[in-house]
Amino acid sequence: MTLFINRGVHVSVSLAVVGATGAVGDLIRKVLLERDFPAKSIKFLASERSVGKTVEFRGKHHTVESITAEAFAGVQIVLSSTPSSISKEFSPIAAKQGAIVVDNSSAWRMDPQVPLVVPEVNADELKNIPKGIVANPNCVAIPLCVALRPLQNLSKIRRIIVSTYQSSSGKGAKGLADFEQQLDSFVKGDKVVAQAHRAQLAGNVITLDWTLDPNGYTEEENKVVNETKKILGDQTIGISPTCVRVPVKVAHSESVNVEFDRPISVEEAKAVLRNAPGIVLLDETKGEFPQPILAAGHDHTFVGRIRQDPGHANSLNLWVVADNLRKGAATNAVQVAEELIKRGIVKG
Repeated sequence: MTLFINRGVHVSVSLAVVGATGAVGDLIRKVLLERDFPAKSIKFLASERSVGKTVEFRGKHHTVESITAEAFAGVQIVLSSTPSSISKEFSPIAAKQGAIVVDNSSAWRMDPQVPLVVPEVNADELKNIPKGIVANPNCVAIPLCVALRPLQNLSKIRRIIVSTYQSSSGKGAKGLADFEQQLDSFVKGDKVVAQAHRAQLAGNVITLDWTLDPNGYTEEENKVVNETKKILGDQTIGISPTCVRVPVKVAHSESVNVEFDRPISVEEAKAVLRNAPGIVLLDETKGEFPQPILAAGHDHTFVGRIRQDPGHANSLNLWVVADNLRKGAATNAVQVAEELIKRGIVKG
């Protein structure tokens, strides 16, 4: 890819992918290729158990290196997908070396000095990156905010009630392997043993597949509340979440009820969503509706089933689906990196 900004100046940057052999890290590599990201050089970093492995990028084989301070020398953009503990240690180190880190962990999302960015929603937050770190949001908050921003531009949002239907891949590669093993046992009529998931997922749904926080909500539910407010830039929005794991491999679905300051018609909502960036609006009158099986492998947020709330004149119901590994993680991170280049924040 050749990005042209500032009157046609060619831009190409040095890049590092951290956590390169994990599920999201591997997908970041694929998304970089798909979008022809302008990398003049690239490094792949991972934990010690993956050091020495090779990954292919643009026809070349790259040896995976250890995550060290020295590895970030000369790197302009870091795309990091590691556990929070690793991120807390190494993202500041990479930033100190002069890189801007796009961090996919939860470690920095609520830091007031770290922008939490969904490019279609709040890319202007990239104007101020005091710590050299940009946080990539939660895989539920990203599509939720993509769907709600065009509606928020019509009227202030007072309250959001969201129930999620989250796929097994939210637990990463281990979650998918566990689910597939469970399915095999379930179909055969054998005893189902849960490993990565906290209970049987095959033929079931799980409401406690995340850590339970002291307030009675799961860690995931609290992320949805806090991150959505930060991304939409309004701490006064009331948000009531229920997060549920469902027997689906890839893509998260969300049932969303949103209350506004004023009545917004279904037609008015559809008009703005139809032209909104990153959204595919599906028409239920044509039998179209968002489905995980159709969203998997795609980068858009799919929105449909838009209805007036029969119990509240100022509220709408909608159904939102997105690939949690792509738009909910890898693709959003790459889009942030593209924005850093387009805006001249990172120069070639």
